[in-house]
Amino acid sequence: MRTKQEKIFSSKALTYFLQLSDTMNYTQAAQILGITQPALTQQIKKLEHTIGAPLFYSVGKKLRLTDAGYTMLSASHEINRVLNNATDEIQQSSNASQGEISIGILSSIETQIFEDFIAHYYQKEPGIKIIVHMLTRKEIWENLENNKVDLAIMYLPDDSIKNWKPYQSRKITSESLVFIHHDEKIARQKRIKLQKTINYNWVTYPEEFYLDGVIKEAYKNALVNRPHSVACFTTPDQIRHFVNATDVVTALPESYVMAHPRKKGVFTAKLDPVISFDLDFVFRRDKDSIPRIESFLNEFEAYLAKKGYTERLEEITNNRLKEHSDND
Repeated sequence: MRTKQEKIFSSKALTYFLQLSDTMNYTQAAQILGITQPALTQQIKKLEHTIGAPLFYSVGKKLRLTDAGYTMLSASHEINRVLNNATDEIQQSSNASQGEISIGILSSIETQIFEDFIAHYYQKEPGIKIIVHMLTRKEIWENLENNKVDLAIMYLPDDSIKNWKPYQSRKITSESLVFIHHDEKIARQKRIKLQKTINYNWVTYPEEFYLDGVIKEAYKNALVNRPHSVACFTTPDQIRHFVNATDVVTALPESYVMAHPRKKGVFTAKLDPVISFDLDFVFRRDKDSIPRIESFLNEFEAYLAKKGYTERLEEITNNRLKEHSDND
């Protein structure tokens, strides 16, 4: 018979279980967790021994949750919910001018305006420590769920999230994709039909990335074949550099294009029809009632109110170009 002490399991074991439940693949889960596969297997076996029932079973090469596994999954999410709510309640009584704010930014987003605002905010609230993480979309949702980031900056809508009930969002701005190419014959065109863009080789984000999905969906809705991709990169800087070094084309958010002067012989045009989406703050429900989070969000809105998002970005870009010129 197990003693009470033997029945206690660690938060680490629950984290490992949740990650394996998400990927249903020991190798992939171990890579994400930064541990070896044998170490993950050992932790899962310990957890199964503690509860007295298997959590997973295999059908061929595919992993499945047992009934006990589904019960544990539901309980683990409930544990996280209770702990996150308790954390939020404690933080809501905290000082607006002290503490930390952890921000997860989607790695494909242009960050100049946020970098400048964080520097601006530090001058006003030096007691607040801002921690910024550049993350994939999947990592953002995992960190939001586990309360590891307070705010996420990402593109919406996101159809991969079926349950929005635990989350809220605040729109920052609307974005649209800009076509980037080398074709002098159409250099003066301000707009280009989607059908004409498939005549070129593209460089894109990998298939699981949000903007790649947005592009594919837009072309599908316009009854146009998806662009032919000859290379994939995970950041806009990598994509831009590849375009500059080759004759391929791409489409990147307008804010990013504005923030990075084009190389000679590289041209842009707006896509027709427009491919648009929103840039938002996303956070766990009621997180914005925590004093320091509320202060940060309100100050950012005030920061943009004086000049719009586009104007701020142009200002930042021009200032940095001037600094670069002066240094030369």
